[in-house]
Amino acid sequence: MPKYSDIEDAIDYVSSSQYGDHRAVYDRQTGELFFAGDMAGINEIPAVLDDKRHLEIPHKNDLDLGRNLVFRFVRNAMPEAEDQVCHFFRRRGAYGRFKNFLDGRGRLQAWHDYEKAEWHRAIQAWCRENKLEIADNAPGAPAPNDFLRIDPDCCTRCGRCAQVCPMGIVAPATPDVLPFVKDEDVARCLFCGHCEAFCPTQALVLDFRLEDRPAHPVEARALAPADLVCHLKSRRSIRRFLPDPVPRETILEILDAARYAPSGTNQQPVQWHVVYESKQVRKIAAHVADWMRIRAQTDDPLGHILVQLVAGWDAGFDVACLGAPHLLAAHVPGDNPIAPVDAIIALTHVDILAPAYGLGTCWAGFVSAAATLHEPLQKELALPAGRRFAYALLLGRPQFKPRGIPRRNPLAVTWV
Repeated sequence: MPKYSDIEDAIDYVSSSQYGDHRAVYDRQTGELFFAGDMAGINEIPAVLDDKRHLEIPHKNDLDLGRNLVFRFVRNAMPEAEDQVCHFFRRRGAYGRFKNFLDGRGRLQAWHDYEKAEWHRAIQAWCRENKLEIADNAPGAPAPNDFLRIDPDCCTRCGRCAQVCPMGIVAPATPDVLPFVKDEDVARCLFCGHCEAFCPTQALVLDFRLEDRPAHPVEARALAPADLVCHLKSRRSIRRFLPDPVPRETILEILDAARYAPSGTNQQPVQWHVVYESKQVRKIAAHVADWMRIRAQTDDPLGHILVQLVAGWDAGFDVACLGAPHLLAAHVPGDNPIAPVDAIIALTHVDILAPAYGLGTCWAGFVSAAATLHEPLQKELALPAGRRFAYALLLGRPQFKPRGIPRRNPLAVTWV
């Protein structure tokens, strides 16, 4: 039966080179570890291996502990730095630059703690998958119930945290045991925070990004239904904007609120590309007009409309961006098929929240269409590698304020 530290060291050895340059094998029968590579000659791997007896030690990338671990940490702990960290990993020496970057921001210890915990969870999972018992635990590894920080004096053991957990991994409390998550279930956690948010006494805290935990309002109150209904019905698309820029801080405050929009399995895939300078927005509008001009000469079903829009552009009217000073583009991972829906939900949060700041929005349909089809516009936007454009909103101060609520088609509902 191997020690945890022996398995960890073996994975570290295999991972210290490219795939196949370093290898390690565990012998289930003798309990020995054998190596190939720089350590050849010291417990050298046998020439003939028995699949039932010998277990190949994985590379850290096989356990998703390579650069993806870095990106998960950055995405959760400091999402504003994700583009910069991605840039680090396009060249050699990335890990050194990454750690220097964290050290300069006072986050290096947080990374070491996160890395240690993730290695422990991944190695434990690999051992269970391969029916390999280990003789000890990871030094300083968290106990299962440390995943939930619970104030025993406040916890009433009501069981609500277990009831609301969408993955069903919170073990309910008993008179003698506080709620906890089993070690083997920690990797299944979505970090949605339901257990924490629904705790009636605020006794429970999920051990995740504690530095980002907002203070819970003493008297959190719901909006009056009539007020919220009026707000939604009064929302208008703005097509005449004042040229004055919106402060960056205001835009960031709105986008920060949109972080809380729901997403599939709480993946939170949406990131933002803010075209802030109005002259850059005009460049984007020009690319969209070029795309319209090209599409108008095809059998596009909207060709007749595009002809009129191009004529409007040639006459000096911004048919694409409507003179808005800013453009907010949501982008998502290119390999996530449901992420565009998450982007629309997040954009809707922005759309609904903007009027509360005295701002107006308009869904940039032609920009969004061109961004998926027109290569010059894609180059102009220059989204990070592996990301794709989802949709965009125009943002600015309205030139005119709506004073009434127009009619809409009758409500159509089918009850079954």
